[in-house]
Amino acid sequence: MISHFCRQHFNQMARFLVLVFCMAAVPVHAGDIDPVRIREASGAEAKKQPDGVVRIGWSRTDVPVEVDGMRLPPTAGLGSWAAFAPMGDAAMVMGDTVVFEDEVDAAMDAAFKAGLDVTGLHNHFFFDQPKACFMHIGGHGEPTRLAAGVKAVWDAIKAVRKSQPEPATGFGGPVPVAGSVDADAIGKIVGHAAEVNAGIAKITIGREARMHGERVGASMGLTTWVAFSGSDQLATADGDVIMSAGEVQLVLRALRQAKFHVVALHNHMIGEQPAFYFVHFWGKGPALELAHGFRRVLDAQQAAALARS
Repeated sequence: MISHFCRQHFNQMARFLVLVFCMAAVPVHAGDIDPVRIREASGAEAKKQPDGVVRIGWSRTDVPVEVDGMRLPPTAGLGSWAAFAPMGDAAMVMGDTVVFEDEVDAAMDAAFKAGLDVTGLHNHFFFDQPKACFMHIGGHGEPTRLAAGVKAVWDAIKAVRKSQPEPATGFGGPVPVAGSVDADAIGKIVGHAAEVNAGIAKITIGREARMHGERVGASMGLTTWVAFSGSDQLATADGDVIMSAGEVQLVLRALRQAKFHVVALHNHMIGEQPAFYFVHFWGKGPALELAHGFRRVLDAQQAAALARS
């Protein structure tokens, strides 16, 4: 027979094992995100907020900015930040990063390489010198991986400034001269006919949505478009792509892979169904190479749409 002591010891061990199992099954909550681990992974001071969210920050003191002729203190709106909160058994990150125009490519590429999403790119000021932009990021996963991703974005920005302390005033390279491009060849590559006006070849692709109970379409601004200027040898391509939420990240990545500069990401409307977002871009190079790059962007968007259907 098992002694009373053995039975008591066995019962205690059983209760202990059940407790350990239950604790292991509990998902991560906001209060469980360790600011020490976030600090170690991000290289930035991490502070736990009253609601348990952990935040890090980086003040852009490295580049002086004037807004409307006034020197703007970094604490008045030139701070980069990221916040970490629970998401099921993992975590989510949201943040806003100050980027000057020549830092956007590096910051965005670093975000994508780290598995983060870019959710917005726009201005917060008028008449600022140099022009300050703001790139919003997001993601979900293991907290320290997310924190390391934010660090990679900020490190990429710092590397740009280390190589050139003053923000650049252009993308560099030769400037296209006014001429004409082969609109027919461009249209065949992109898969949509190009209209020519004053030497500019423009392709427009419409979409539809509903607003206030009515159908709205291309004539109301729900379009993807691209305009080719310059010559066949050296042209620019600028435009924007209209996207549903599920298409945004694939389109952004495709634009960067095709060497287009992403210059804005935002909405144009409020209340449309489905909700649409717009990414504006700029590219420079041989006209047909730009056309092939834009076609790859459209193909990526179509793949995203098919994946959801």
